[in-house]
Amino acid sequence: MNLPYLTNHLPGIGGSIRQRLEDFQVRELPLYEAGGHGTHVYFTVRKAGLPTTAAVERIARHMGVHPHEIGFAGLKDAQALTWQRMSLEHADAQRLQSLRDPCVGISDITRHTNKLRAGHLAGNRFAIRIRGVGQEHLEAARAALDVLIARGVPNYFGPQRFGARQDTHLLGRAMVAGGLEEFVALLLGRSRPDDPPDCKAARDAFDAGFLQRALDLWPRHYRDQRKALAAYKKKRRPMQALLAVDKRMRRLFVSAFQSHMFNTVLARRLESLDRVLEGDLAQKTDTGGVFYVEGAATEQPRADRFEISPTGPLFGYRSSLARGEPGYLEQQALQESGVDLEAFRGLKPMKVQGSRRPLRFRLIEPGLDAGSDEHGGFIELAFTAPAGAYATVALGEIMKTAAHEPGEIQAADEAEDKTLG
Repeated sequence: MNLPYLTNHLPGIGGSIRQRLEDFQVRELPLYEAGGHGTHVYFTVRKAGLPTTAAVERIARHMGVHPHEIGFAGLKDAQALTWQRMSLEHADAQRLQSLRDPCVGISDITRHTNKLRAGHLAGNRFAIRIRGVGQEHLEAARAALDVLIARGVPNYFGPQRFGARQDTHLLGRAMVAGGLEEFVALLLGRSRPDDPPDCKAARDAFDAGFLQRALDLWPRHYRDQRKALAAYKKKRRPMQALLAVDKRMRRLFVSAFQSHMFNTVLARRLESLDRVLEGDLAQKTDTGGVFYVEGAATEQPRADRFEISPTGPLFGYRSSLARGEPGYLEQQALQESGVDLEAFRGLKPMKVQGSRRPLRFRLIEPGLDAGSDEHGGFIELAFTAPAGAYATVALGEIMKTAAHEPGEIQAADEAEDKTLG
């Protein structure tokens, strides 16, 4: 993604993460505690080496319900050991407890009055071991961490936001700009040397115009590509291909485009991510309220205490943009993208209204230590971050290496409907 580091003036320690599942641990912090009564059964899910959606499917199959009936607050990393709350209305607690799965465990069963929904979490607690480094790297790691503690972590969307091919934002841009032929070409063709061989063969066939052959070659588990291609093959109408894609995936494509544009604005504001400027739209940390900054010098002490932070846009047709210098940067990014705010209005029924996102996030209760075990030396970083923040961005600032390999597209822990209506 070639995004600049806030700590560019400091050396990275290198190393690698995710060597073992237990090296990357995530514990979800609930937005509220279950009341102990009600029709919705709440339970904690411990999963290892699975995406959240796969864990949901296994639990749903065991309980004999549709996966959509199970509520959860956010998606958790697949290549990690994670704990998160889920809910299921009218669930049989004993049947839940009887689940026997090597990758999914259930505990802490209780009840509440409502379904757990996306965004119903306060944040996440991370404990991450960086392998291939040790005591001799601790001083350099601490120097970078001290900057992040004092100024905040750039609130970039991480590479996992943009899918395995790092192109989901391009799919989203094509949707917003109305370039549906481009959307189809990106979704089904444009093969690359590093594509998985089975997918590359399907993309090559599509690029050559052999649609039936491409359909035969697409692996069965690429359901959206197969459905889109089958619809496109009938009359070669790109709109039919788009509508054949699962609605959630379409939302994620547009969200990835919003995320990419936010990252663009943040990269240009990086040196002032902890300073409020005249015309900024700042967010209150405690309430989430957003206001225009009039009198930056007066407001700056609040920013120094992390009571407020400047924000960047998640563009939509109802977006409020900053004024002054911050507003110029936002308008510039929008113009360079080739779309305008009104273009987001034509994506009904998504209602891409837009919102604001803080340019930084605070590391809460950070800890840093060096150690070793039977697998070698490591440095362990622990901290709590708010919902929607990417831990791997903080790791990248310390390591100065690719802290996370791109994976299957997934949403951040924040509620998608905050930006997509």
